[in-house]
Amino acid sequence: MARKGTGFFDRKGQFFKTPEEATRSDLAGMLGKIGDGESLAPGIAHTLLERRSEIEALFAEHDEMMAENADGFAPSNVTPLKA
Repeated sequence: MARKGTGFFDRKGQFFKTPEEATRSDLAGMLGKIGDGESLAPGIAHTLLERRSEIEALFAEHDEMMAENADGFAPSNVTPLKA
């Protein structure tokens, strides 16, 4: 007998049973092939999703530091590289 269910799709249209699986697939796709042989991207995608709050906090701190450094201030012990 047919049953009704809920599914989740990644950006490529692949079906997954959970939103976590679909998101991991999208993250792995964005990362592309990493490493020799079998790609490390799926494992990295899993870690990114699992540690999302820590990663978001890290980027928030980074954005804050970038905003504070908007005037181009460089510490005296750092030599800016020429572009």
